[in-house]
Amino acid sequence: MQEYYKEDLAFIHDVGFHDYALKSAPGILEILAQNKIQQGLVVDLGCGSGLSAQQFVKADYQVLGIDISESMIAIARTKVPNAEFRALSLFKADIPQCNAVTSIGECLNYLFDPDSDRSSLIHLVHRIYSALIPGGLFIFDIAEPGQVTEGTAKGFTEGKDWVVLVEKQENPEQETLTRRIISFRKVGEYYRRDDEVHHLRLYKATDIARELGQVGFQVQTMRSYGKYSLPKAHAAFIARKPE
Repeated sequence: MQEYYKEDLAFIHDVGFHDYALKSAPGILEILAQNKIQQGLVVDLGCGSGLSAQQFVKADYQVLGIDISESMIAIARTKVPNAEFRALSLFKADIPQCNAVTSIGECLNYLFDPDSDRSSLIHLVHRIYSALIPGGLFIFDIAEPGQVTEGTAKGFTEGKDWVVLVEKQENPEQETLTRRIISFRKVGEYYRRDDEVHHLRLYKATDIARELGQVGFQVQTMRSYGKYSLPKAHAAFIARKPE
């Protein structure tokens, strides 16, 4: 299987693109508290470098983080030593009985796993429903069609000793998004280059809400986590398993 978020991109994502996880965490913790989930196990799917897990642990939750990137998991284990992390595809990982499942940052859109498609996503939703205790929550967000309105979008971000360039193209007919990512990271005296291509399946919020309801969840769709507004063409969901 092709490797994604390799060492340099995992490092850059952790130090340069942490706002999404850190700014969404207060809103997610508030949602958990409002639903009287103030302790227990949170399973974080697509946990990345452990930024969300770190906030959950600080709030006294137990955390199991799952991510397909071994480099991301290595950072997470160092960052949050008192949480458990597994380097696995979130579509194949066993989900233990838990109080909540989270997936922050459009992780469910990614087509990293050859088996990741709409049917595997629906199967995952069923498995999450089974794993949650009555009253448990599935909190997550997705990227919708409309990420790139026309042509190709290009941009770059730079930090101390690194720069990353991203080119994005959307296929409206297939409802997919392709990101070509070129990273440069200073290692010793020189900069090291790496390239990755990420493919995402884009989902309509109304379709996902319908699928969640058919599984048995009580569903609320949002455009923010508390005070943190999601980027353009993104939607978040609170899916509650009835008691």
